[in-house]
Amino acid sequence: MSAQPSDDFYGSTLLNQAQVLALVRTTEAALSLRHGAQFFVWTQGSLQQLLPHQLLLCGAYQRSHRELGFELFNSKPLPAALATLLSERGAALPAQLQALWLRGGCRPLRVQLPADSGEPVCGLLRQAGYEQLLVHGVSRPQRPSEIESFFVLARQDGGYSEHQQVLLQLLMPHLHSSWLRVQCEMPEPAAGPQAGVSLTQREQEVLEGLRQGLSNHDIGCNLAISALTVKNHVQRILRKLGASNRAHAVALALKPWDGGVEAR
Repeated sequence: MSAQPSDDFYGSTLLNQAQVLALVRTTEAALSLRHGAQFFVWTQGSLQQLLPHQLLLCGAYQRSHRELGFELFNSKPLPAALATLLSERGAALPAQLQALWLRGGCRPLRVQLPADSGEPVCGLLRQAGYEQLLVHGVSRPQRPSEIESFFVLARQDGGYSEHQQVLLQLLMPHLHSSWLRVQCEMPEPAAGPQAGVSLTQREQEVLEGLRQGLSNHDIGCNLAISALTVKNHVQRILRKLGASNRAHAVALALKPWDGGVEAR
């Protein structure tokens, strides 16, 4: 793997008006995150405008195991084998990325995945359409080797720019604090989807609106149905998925599990 630090890291920090607004919305929304479902929905909102991704690997130091524990969030389906290779304890790729990051001076890195690597996880990532990773983390002051949190982003529609490395640097305090706070909060409700749960095509369309953070009214306008009909669809989605609220439903539907949610 080859890592690309920024040649002039602080020389390309100029943001356009849309990015400034997205940055403000993203940082403000981060303050209210309390659960994993909320965190996932947050990453799918205005953060996508700044750092588009379909795969996000989040790591936090776990004192009980004396190492980082990782959780995978993805908005596009992943092979089960790949999800396991990315997030299981002691996974090779996250460890390699942390070593690259430390050697790069603990700055955001763009990491190009080799086409002929003998690592199964690199081959599976490339098969899934991911050719470059964007990585960054937070270490303890004066002890860079003691990593407190670590994040890996990837997108299927291209790589990342030097400008986006700067954006990740700006957003890292919010990613770091939000993810650690999520780890410390009460767990989400245990109820979850049953294997083989299926959503109708209309329910899938409503769920996509929920993922985008739209109101019932806005979803109804997009689908040419009433807000009341949207509300009824949302209630059915919650019951089918065993979700406690809209954010929980989005996280359950888009995060991989055995069985999964299928359209019919």
